[in-house]
Amino acid sequence: MPLRRTAMSSGRLLPFHGDMTKTEHQTGHRTDGRTHGGTGRGTGTGGAAGAVLGAATVATGLTAGVWFAYACSVMPALARSDDRVYVEVMRNINDVIQNPVFFTPFFGALLLTALAVRQLRSGGRARGWTVAALVLYVAVFAVTSAANVPLNDALAATADPARARAAFEGPWVLWNDVRGVLTLAGFGCLLRAWAVRGRG
Repeated sequence: MPLRRTAMSSGRLLPFHGDMTKTEHQTGHRTDGRTHGGTGRGTGTGGAAGAVLGAATVATGLTAGVWFAYACSVMPALARSDDRVYVEVMRNINDVIQNPVFFTPFFGALLLTALAVRQLRSGGRARGWTVAALVLYVAVFAVTSAANVPLNDALAATADPARARAAFEGPWVLWNDVRGVLTLAGFGCLLRAWAVRGRG
């Protein structure tokens, strides 16, 4: 059995064992290498931050997939159609895509990435990559709101199919490609943030 001693700390006697370190002897407290109340991995806060970052990554990836599907299949297929079919199908797409299945990742990517930035405020490089992803996705949101949506509205309001297509097709495809590249870049930044956080 180790020799028991007493040490004076803050005006009161504290018992401790003979195998305590010098620092423990001075402070009157034992340490065993464990920390309490931290925000790194394995703690409640760190786990929540990881979950939000993961959800933001998935939502951003899903949104990038929508733009990619437009770019590599939907718009090239419609380009083969006559003006009436082109306008009719595109109007139908613009109508049916306004549903919770699309809106959840589209808006969720923005909100979840912003929340991840907040939760990783002491996350070092991981936070930097997440901030970059947020900036890129804000640009995606701006392009969609300022370019693609007004073009959709103009397509729906124009009666003449030939005129509607001529004003819509080229600009819409261009801006879809722009937001696709931006979203993919944001997805890459979130993957990088996840990898950096994992190593940390």
